Amino acid sequence: MDFFVILASDICWLEMEKIKLYDKTFRLYIPYERISEAIDRVADKINADFRGCTDIPVVLCILNGSVLFTAELMKRLEFNCELVSMKLSSYSGTISTGVVRNLLGPTSDLSGRRVIVVEDIVDTGNTIVALSEYMKETKAADYKVCTMLLKPDVYKKDVNLDYVGMEIPNRFIVGFGLDYDGIGRNYKDIYVLDEE
Repeated sequence: MDFFVILASDICWLEMEKIKLYDKTFRLYIPYERISEAIDRVADKINADFRGCTDIPVVLCILNGSVLFTAELMKRLEFNCELVSMKLSSYSGTISTGVVRNLLGPTSDLSGRRVIVVEDIVDTGNTIVALSEYMKETKAADYKVCTMLLKPDVYKKDVNLDYVGMEIPNRFIVGFGLDYDGIGRNYKDIYVLDEE
């Protein structure tokens, strides 16, 4: 699996731009240019796997976090696909509750379909496990998991991640779809919690 790894040492060259969301300050961590390069690599792999397909795979956008990633990814896909959405939640503030709730969808039937599940970030893996079980229940023909970001230090589940944009340390981040209590998703760059 080829993907980009962001290490703590990689952030020293970044401009130290900061944003404030509610009571917390975040500093620039991954600029949009690097995000875009990672999406290019992921799209290349998906295109290679689905090139020439005669069915119409489903791109399952997991709301709300993966909206920006899904939009950027779909612009790069070179095969016919259907966009479907589903909303799950497992976070309260900066903490994972450990309980995954299905809040919406999916917005179309997945039975007998090949599905590309698109997530913004995989950390504890609770959402991915819940999605994997859901894919089996709905009798999807096959599913692949695609995530923009992975925190390998905390992901210890058995569900395979087929497409990973970047690996990052276990830090709380916002931007490019990721939020802190509902805000911060709109930033094109990714910011990390400033703990100094």
